[in-house]
Amino acid sequence: MGGGRRRTTAGPTPRTEGAPIVAQSPDTADWVSRFADDVIQESERRAPGKPVVVASGLSPSGPIHLGNLREVMTPHLVADEIRRRGYQVRHLISWDDYDRYRKVPAGIAGVDESWAEHIGKPLTSVPAPAGSAYPNWAEHFKAAMTEALAELGVEFDGISQTAQYTSGVYREQILHAMKHRGDIDAILAQYRTKKAPGKKPQQKAVDEAELEAEEGSGAAAEDDGSSGSAGYFPYKPYCGECGKDLTTVTSYDDDTTELAYTCTACGFGETVRLSEFNRGKLVWKVDWPMRWAYEGVVFEPSGVDHSSPGSSFQVGGQIVGIFEGEQPIGPMYAFVGISGMAKMSSSRGGVPTPADALKIMEPQLLRWLYARRRPNQSFKIAFDQEIQRLYDEWDKLAGKVAEGSALPGDVAAYTRAVGTAAGELPKTAHPLPYRTLASVADITAGHQDQALRILSELDPANPITDLADARPRYDKAEAWINTYVPADQRTIVREEPDAELLKSLDDEARQSLRLLLDGLADNWSLDGLTHLVYGVPKVRAGFSADATPKELPPEIKTAQRTFFALLYHLLVGRDTGPRLPTLLLAVGQERVRALLGE
Repeated sequence: MGGGRRRTTAGPTPRTEGAPIVAQSPDTADWVSRFADDVIQESERRAPGKPVVVASGLSPSGPIHLGNLREVMTPHLVADEIRRRGYQVRHLISWDDYDRYRKVPAGIAGVDESWAEHIGKPLTSVPAPAGSAYPNWAEHFKAAMTEALAELGVEFDGISQTAQYTSGVYREQILHAMKHRGDIDAILAQYRTKKAPGKKPQQKAVDEAELEAEEGSGAAAEDDGSSGSAGYFPYKPYCGECGKDLTTVTSYDDDTTELAYTCTACGFGETVRLSEFNRGKLVWKVDWPMRWAYEGVVFEPSGVDHSSPGSSFQVGGQIVGIFEGEQPIGPMYAFVGISGMAKMSSSRGGVPTPADALKIMEPQLLRWLYARRRPNQSFKIAFDQEIQRLYDEWDKLAGKVAEGSALPGDVAAYTRAVGTAAGELPKTAHPLPYRTLASVADITAGHQDQALRILSELDPANPITDLADARPRYDKAEAWINTYVPADQRTIVREEPDAELLKSLDDEARQSLRLLLDGLADNWSLDGLTHLVYGVPKVRAGFSADATPKELPPEIKTAQRTFFALLYHLLVGRDTGPRLPTLLLAVGQERVRALLGE
């Protein structure tokens, strides 16, 4: 029943001639290379000469969020490293679209509690949300993820489990599981939650954690089989009347494969011949290991809850032997969070998806966030002000890589972020700092001619002459400003000077403004204005504008903060705002002079 036995015409191709059997990791800090070493070695042991098979599973039960993306990015990065070494690799993504519709997700437009009537049906039998261009619920949510994966450069073979089950592809595996149902039941019994008093608290915690982990992340949270008066069965038919899986198998004959079931939802019952019946599926804890054996999967990660005692991955490691297969190398991956938000769950709605992230960040940055952390390390993706710091860190790394001063592990993560074995991802021709672009987008409020004027003045030695040169990074920064920055934090430049504030200024403030105004023309660039605005308080205190922080007393920093606050009040009516050099460029010399009282 294993994957190796059935693959005769499915297309396995030998690895590239001359490729090494095992390539050693170039750097111990590079977790991707270490996993690639292990996977190559294990694949050669299990299926020599055949493509290396890695796998992911995604359930389109709702928006597929950034936590689910780790289920894909972890094997993608390993598969891509193996391709770089000259091997043939298949990265399978199983779309668990034949899973049951478990509950009505919150926060999806056009979906309300009336959709509860579909609970128990396959996801591909549930209508798509109102207004969708797709034929069913599963296809609607698969589409956004597929588009995002293409932008991220993820190459994969998609497998619809609806297509697999309804076409009879798994018929032999289903009959085998039914024949060995006693063996499967015995394995599950070691972990199964007891309904009688005395249930262990830790087992209850595992069950609840598993429901949370499996939901929307490649596994349908369901029971482990039908266990009634007729015994245990690892197979669930979908009802021929109402289409739901609220069914109980009442009898099964191994010789004839006749199976009888009743539906508790509508009362329908029928007897079918399982060798000819394609309207049902193996329960999750049997389905997953069956697929490992069927596809010959060597590497598939799983979430932290799958690694708990009694979880699907642990139990699957025993059940896979019934199908004459082996459990994949299965690293545990930690949760992915969002700045200011708790752990994600697609059932609660409103959680950011890869498509959401790609609206505000380039695919290289998003790939880097997953590549630079080992799978068992949790991390957060920033949708708040932290995104500016992340971009600063990314640009700093790019500079170090270019000059050859980056550490080997950082170079590896950077290389995996900017491209794949197929080549580099499209990039911004002239990548200006993200925080600068965000400030420009904020101040210009969609006026592209104004944005181009400002950007062209940022670096006179290498000016931007076409806004396209700053894209797509500029568009991402603009989307972030328009989508995630609260209205009360947006920058609105004053229409008229603050006459009352200007009149109240003391001589110290007036002289500081005079120094700034006198230096505007000669310093009208991003670097020049940075030097100027930081230098004014130094000169007023009797120091050189070029003096370094080590050469200055602590009170200079206080004087700088006071001066900056004054400028913000005169320009935008607040204590803070975008970086002053960028703000000055955005406002323009003539208007700056007017607002500062000249």
